[in-house]
Amino acid sequence: MAAEHSCSTCGREVSDHDRHIRFALPDPVLNTAEQHHAPGSWLSHDEPNTSVMMQIQGIGAFVRALLPVSLSEGHRLTFGVWVAINPAEFLQTFSTWWAPEYADLHLEGYLANAVGPWGLLGAPVVLEVKDIEHTPYCVDSEQLDLADVLHKEWPHEILDGFPA
Repeated sequence: MAAEHSCSTCGREVSDHDRHIRFALPDPVLNTAEQHHAPGSWLSHDEPNTSVMMQIQGIGAFVRALLPVSLSEGHRLTFGVWVAINPAEFLQTFSTWWAPEYADLHLEGYLANAVGPWGLLGAPVVLEVKDIEHTPYCVDSEQLDLADVLHKEWPHEILDGFPA
């Protein structure tokens, strides 16, 4: 019976193959003493883990996004990342986020988290809404390493580097 729930390739539980890893804070915020408690900081919700937007005085404006990684055998690893956006676009992004226009939201920014074995902190990224029930998805990048992460299939053994 256990074999029905185990991967034929690696022996791990099949449920371990489709994972979601959510970053609590953007790396530039995480690396400060006050983090999101700095004076003048704003979060869309009570805590960073539930927030979809934040603006930290002197550091920047950030939105949540999903970074999907296709894995072999049809599996997926999805990172809930923070993306730094132009602070001049923050107010418009905020007003669109909970409005019908959200479906057409298109943003460009920079990854604000180092992601898995690839790093990618600061890589330019394009965001688009694919599902109005989710935060925008990272869909493309002019940075080749991030473009590879987004568009290539990776061996699902890469999961060994992440806690279950």
